[in-house]
Amino acid sequence: MKISIYILSLATWLMTACQEYPGGKPEALTIDLMKDPGNVAIGDASPEFGWQYLSDKTSDYQTAYQILVSSSRKLIELNKGDIWNSGKVISGTSANVEFRGIPLEPLHTYYWKVRLWDRDGQSTRYSDEQAFTTGVPGHSYTTIRHPLVRKKIKPVTILRKPGSDYFIDFGKDAFGTLEVTLTSPARDTLEIHLGEKLISPGTIDRDPGGTIRYKMVHLPLSPGKHTYVIRLKPDQRNTGVRAIHLPESIGVVMPFRYCEIIRSPSVITPSDLSRITVFYPFDERSSFFTSSDTTLNRIWNLCKYSIKATSFTGVYIDGDRERIPYEADAYINQLGHYCTDEEFNMARFSHEYLITHPTWPTEWIMHSVLMAYADYMYTGNTESLEQYYDDLKAKTLLSLSREDGLITTFNGKVTREVLQSIHLHDHLKDIVDWPEGERDGYDMRAVNTVVNAFHYRALRLMAKIAHALNRRNDEDYFKIRSEQVKFAINTKLFDENRGLYIDGEGSRHASLHANMFPLAFGLVPEVHLQTVTDFIKSRGMACSVYGAQYLMEALYRAGEGEYALELLTDHSDRSWWNMIRSGSTITMEAWDIKYKPNLDWNHAWGAAPANIIPRCLWGIKPEKPGFSEFSVRPQFGNLKYSKIKIPTIKGPVRAEYRKAAGNFLLKVEIPFNTIAKIYLPNLNGKHRYHLNGRLCTGHGDPESTIIQLKPGKYRLAVPLH
Repeated sequence: MKISIYILSLATWLMTACQEYPGGKPEALTIDLMKDPGNVAIGDASPEFGWQYLSDKTSDYQTAYQILVSSSRKLIELNKGDIWNSGKVISGTSANVEFRGIPLEPLHTYYWKVRLWDRDGQSTRYSDEQAFTTGVPGHSYTTIRHPLVRKKIKPVTILRKPGSDYFIDFGKDAFGTLEVTLTSPARDTLEIHLGEKLISPGTIDRDPGGTIRYKMVHLPLSPGKHTYVIRLKPDQRNTGVRAIHLPESIGVVMPFRYCEIIRSPSVITPSDLSRITVFYPFDERSSFFTSSDTTLNRIWNLCKYSIKATSFTGVYIDGDRERIPYEADAYINQLGHYCTDEEFNMARFSHEYLITHPTWPTEWIMHSVLMAYADYMYTGNTESLEQYYDDLKAKTLLSLSREDGLITTFNGKVTREVLQSIHLHDHLKDIVDWPEGERDGYDMRAVNTVVNAFHYRALRLMAKIAHALNRRNDEDYFKIRSEQVKFAINTKLFDENRGLYIDGEGSRHASLHANMFPLAFGLVPEVHLQTVTDFIKSRGMACSVYGAQYLMEALYRAGEGEYALELLTDHSDRSWWNMIRSGSTITMEAWDIKYKPNLDWNHAWGAAPANIIPRCLWGIKPEKPGFSEFSVRPQFGNLKYSKIKIPTIKGPVRAEYRKAAGNFLLKVEIPFNTIAKIYLPNLNGKHRYHLNGRLCTGHGDPESTIIQLKPGKYRLAVPLH
């Protein structure tokens, strides 16, 4: 009898155990979108939890979850949620799950974990626990960020020059200061040079021009062996009222790659030197890209590193000259950050900072709406939209509208009340592109085509934001207004005879900018796509590094991936390759110093390829908020091979492409809890393709076969016949 009971108990235990995967558990836990919260104080009284999961089943998805929050590590290890036990919640949600337990106490450390159930009703093991500490409840909404990181970087080259002079190369430019260990026989003063640019091999350019950084420092030495940290003097230009100031614990930093030490009193080895580098936490492993084009690979690496290196203030800024956030710079930076690291809080904080600290260009004001929508699509979180909804409405600049829907800053409507509504303590002024010489001869008119293209885009996105917040009346209103603006642009700012957009009302001039922005924003009717696209292609890179973001978006939208790749990998002086050739290891503020005499060598608004390669060349974009559905719509041009990994809130998307004997071969790994819409080239004209070796027939348009895939690993091949 006892044996029978034992066997029955064992069978019951085995059945229960088999309901769990032997090694499966949720990973990559986040709280308020933050990985590894560490000692960051969580100010939200109802924080939001998120997780990822790697399933070994194809087409798997979450059907339920259970969250435990405990007041001690001991309790969470015992799977006891004394603060919150959500119970089994039937839901596929794996991000932005709001805390619903006993009110959290301030200045207390809590622990949480989660498990989930898959499509077959099988539960995973609980995740490892994650600790988080609450702060003092505030009276206003805030976005938390990680503290800045200080890391010692060793030199890659130390060259002893004639005498006792040394040349040091740290391999890449970065923001920081120098730490050096020296032995001096007596009190002395050492001459040290720090810089970003060389004038000849082994010699720093001491008059580099523009805002390319160079500094000479005199370091007092004491007798004996000592370690010194160079104390740099603050720059008046980038520490002003509008600049982002570094914490006192970080001190003063400058960007430099090279160092020269003149008449060193002792031999210098790699162990004696470090650059104390400052940056926002950045996980290099989050993203990867390579291809059959070595130029493109180096440009990707340049732009990815630029996102990391320019993060040294914890806010997206315009480079070292001013260290001021600007909306257009921040938008390009934001998209690049999403594609290179699984980090959302720095982008959101920068966007929200700019809501109340805007800059003067008319189009920059409207970029705030673009940033808000990008935040929503990449995170699926609506908290920021709710908080700043009225501000975002104002930043569409609807208050400047004429009867026909077009806006202008020259109709007397830029009143004090309007400026207050967008928090601007300055004058609005149309910019089109910057510097002025990068406008392709743009004819600046009162009713400006580029400004109104941005107005249309802001209205379209506000309709989607209103929909996300269930504000149906506003959604309908913004849709109607956007269609009114679209009609006015296509009737009053379009030259039917030439099939081109003109620069503004009353102008006869058609520039690259007046045409690429409408194309990028979906304003161009089908009947005019060819003339507009052909004109854009005839102008080349007649825009700045900022304008290049929208030129690329326009070209890929028009299916001109081959030409776009030519521009991405171009070797002229108006190219990303020229930045590398010039010696910069962070993207520059302009294509070359001759196009902007005061340019700097550390400006992330020049890093468009960091997002264009994943979002346009590979075509990996969220189709629904929080990557619950995303597209893979590649335009590889003449590439024969490419491999990519990009982060998402659902987990990394991995993919690989090869072109073999004219066939299109694609491998793709789709994260758990999401759906991918894959666009394959319709090479055989019959929408035929192989999926994991099985011949299938799909549907689509004459150019593409569109298939929908659930989570898992897939091999796709498109035969020629």
